[in-house]
Amino acid sequence: MILPNIALQILQVLCTLLFAPLLQGFILKAEERVQRSRGPSLFQPYRDLWKLFHKECVFPDSASWVYWMAPFVAFTAMLIVPILIPVLTDRPLPLSDMGDMLGGGMVLTLGSFAIILAGLDTGNVYGGIGSSRAVMLGILAEPTLILVLVGISLLAKAMLPFVVNHLLLGSLSVYWSPAHIFLILGFFALLLVETDRLPIHSSTHIEIYMIDEARILEYSGPLLALLKWASMMKQFILYTIFCNVFLLPWGMSLLGSPWGQLGSLVTLLLKFLAVALTVVVVETVQSRLRFYRYQEPLAAGFLFAVLAIVSSQLL
Repeated sequence: MILPNIALQILQVLCTLLFAPLLQGFILKAEERVQRSRGPSLFQPYRDLWKLFHKECVFPDSASWVYWMAPFVAFTAMLIVPILIPVLTDRPLPLSDMGDMLGGGMVLTLGSFAIILAGLDTGNVYGGIGSSRAVMLGILAEPTLILVLVGISLLAKAMLPFVVNHLLLGSLSVYWSPAHIFLILGFFALLLVETDRLPIHSSTHIEIYMIDEARILEYSGPLLALLKWASMMKQFILYTIFCNVFLLPWGMSLLGSPWGQLGSLVTLLLKFLAVALTVVVVETVQSRLRFYRYQEPLAAGFLFAVLAIVSSQLL
């Protein structure tokens, strides 16, 4: 039995929605195990979301409509991107061509921009700190993302992620080309930045390290749950793009059968396992940096993207 295209797209969205907390739980667990601690359960993010959805919302007096809309904008944006990218199948789906990789990147950025505005909206000093720091990181992160997408589009002669996936599947010479390897390194640097794994980030409420936690410090209850869930889905989406489009394009269902979708899900989780362990090791072996040195890993990613574009023109 072959599932219809609309069912496949719904499955991709549900996969992102339901398994994003599991990826977060594995990363947190792996971090603690690498540091020889027991760590939380793999399912702790699910429990945290459940508790937040059952708590009362407390609103600051200075909040405007921006404060209210930001969680819904961020959450909805993360539900749109899985329609555009290969999550469980590399079979082009009907709605996948309504936006290319650059459009998907803009949707991801829209969610982050809404949270930045919400951090500034209440007038809280910590929200302002977190938002300003996030913008400073974005000044280098966004150009790097654009260059990486331009680089991969020059290789594939298209900006649709399904086309890029098929190109890498069908041509080992392109896969092992210097341009593609530089793109993998550049996107990996972006992955560390966008998933808060640089040695300047911290998930604790320590003023000197707070970035993303500071932006949502004024939120509570279900609104905070939506923001945290959106952050987990963004991490899941970035891992999916890195694995299925750049690094490991194999192992996805082509026909769209139920068993093929199940096999694709298992393969995807195994890919995440390998990449997440690499991220955890890279994050753990690095010493804590002062915030003003944030540009160093971002500059390295930018350089890799430029080298990829130059190399692609020499092929």
